Amino acid sequence: MLATNLKSIVSDNVLHAKWLNTLSYMENAGAKKISASEHKEDVNLIILKHAAEEHRHAYYLKKQISKVDESLCKTYTNAELLSPNHTKYYLHALDIAVCRYLKAVFNLSGYDLKFAAYLFVTYAIEVRADELYPIYQAALDEVKSKVNVKSIILEEEGHLEEMMNQLVSFSKDWESHAAEVIKIEKALFEDWVAALTAELPISA
Repeated sequence: MLATNLKSIVSDNVLHAKWLNTLSYMENAGAKKISASEHKEDVNLIILKHAAEEHRHAYYLKKQISKVDESLCKTYTNAELLSPNHTKYYLHALDIAVCRYLKAVFNLSGYDLKFAAYLFVTYAIEVRADELYPIYQAALDEVKSKVNVKSIILEEEGHLEEMMNQLVSFSKDWESHAAEVIKIEKALFEDWVAALTAELPISA
């Protein structure tokens, strides 16, 4: 469904600009979530790098809008996003659900809970990004668009590897817990795609 949606989106300048803006919003929201999970003093290099790169992705995607139509999507207001309610709910809902799961399983609280949620939520988001961005890039290539997200694809692959390395240190059973988090993310993502589909022309 997503591949079909993206073909429809990249063929319409207004939809395409909103799509880029929506991705930019989500990358920016992710960067802010990472920064919010930081300890006041104990901040490692990977967290700083990751937050900086997510912010840069948000900036890069926003800048790509000018290749579609520079008059569109200057802000993150609802009118300039696709499925704004689901878009704004998705990451927040994932964070809350994962915190609940980790609290129940590991009995964590405070900063420990925030950090564990950062690890698992970010892992799930990177798995999703590794699927979504290549599908989007394929749709762009098909119409020979000036827009491209190849640099983001490479960085997201690196992020996924970094998250896996950190999760190994967090728990020897990290994969079974990550699988549960992926299930939570999948349900939220499918709701988001369904809302997105409902906004597109019937032919999509």
